[in-house]
Amino acid sequence: MSNFNPGITLEILNKMSANTMVEHLGIQYTRLGDDFIEAKMPVDHRTHQPLGLLHGGASVALAETLGSVAAMCCLDVNAQYCVGIEINANHIKSVRSGLVTGTVRPLHVGKKTHVWEIRIVSEKEELVCISRITLAILDKKV
Repeated sequence: MSNFNPGITLEILNKMSANTMVEHLGIQYTRLGDDFIEAKMPVDHRTHQPLGLLHGGASVALAETLGSVAAMCCLDVNAQYCVGIEINANHIKSVRSGLVTGTVRPLHVGKKTHVWEIRIVSEKEELVCISRITLAILDKKV
């Protein structure tokens, strides 16, 4: 199921991150497929909690970033925008260092709502977090 707008590239996605929390956390978009977007995030001082583990909030920030961007890539951004209305996350395994990789895939791409699943894995391909985000698709006021 590919609903991504033609012309979306990794370069465009990474440029959108300038001067945002996405850039601050070191999130980089690394792969773009027919039905997925992938991004990597470092596990370091920017994303640690006090015990030196990946902060659950950082995982949720990665998940929300991927879900929101994926939804935006399906819209006519001149006429619509999306806002998150619910996100959940199950933290499965801890990580102390390296990179985690998040991959977002659609579960439902409707006219007024989208639901996306985000899987975050360690460098050993171990599941770190599974998340689902629901977004409202809104029309811009003319």
